[in-house]
Amino acid sequence: MTRCVALLRGINVGRAKRVAMADLRGLVEGLGFTRVRTLLNSGNVVFTATSPDVVGHARAIRAALVLACGFDVPVVVVTAADLAAVVHEDPLGGIAEDPSRHLVAFVPDAGSLDALRRLLDEPWSPEAVALGRRAAYLWCTQGVADSRLAQACLRLGGDGITTRNWTTVLKLLEAAGP
Repeated sequence: MTRCVALLRGINVGRAKRVAMADLRGLVEGLGFTRVRTLLNSGNVVFTATSPDVVGHARAIRAALVLACGFDVPVVVVTAADLAAVVHEDPLGGIAEDPSRHLVAFVPDAGSLDALRRLLDEPWSPEAVALGRRAAYLWCTQGVADSRLAQACLRLGGDGITTRNWTTVLKLLEAAGP
C-alpha cells in the first residue's frame, strides 16, 4: 500500500472549475483508493493506493474529473515518501521567512523539471529559485500574485505544473503520514 497526495491545478479558484470536497473525495474513492481525505478547498487529496504508479493515478483522477465534472484539470500525484523528500531537501528554507510566499512547484515527473532550468539563468533578486530532484522551490518576497518568478515558473512549466505554499506542503505531509 502506498500513501499518495494528488494536487489538482486550478480548481475552486474563482467561479470556474468548482468541485465540492465531498464530491472530490467520493470521486477518488470511486476509483478504488482508500483512506481518502481532502485538505483545504483547493484540490489537495491524500489517499492510499495499492501501487506506487503516480502517473497512472494522476491520469485516472484527471479522467474521472472530466467525466464527473465536465472539465479537465492537470493532476500531479506524489507519494508521501516523495513529498517528505521534497520537504527535506528544501534549499530555500534558510531564506524563505514567510511560508505563504514560499512556493513548491510540483511537476508530473522529474523530466518536467528540465523546462524550469532556464529560471536558474535569470536574476530574480530579491526573489529566489532553486531546483530539487522532484520539485522547484520559489521564494516570492513580495507575494505570489505579483511575482515575476512565479509567473515565469508557471509559463515555463506548462500545463502539468502546480504550486503549493510551504504551509500547505507541510499540512499535506502531516495528513499523508501513517
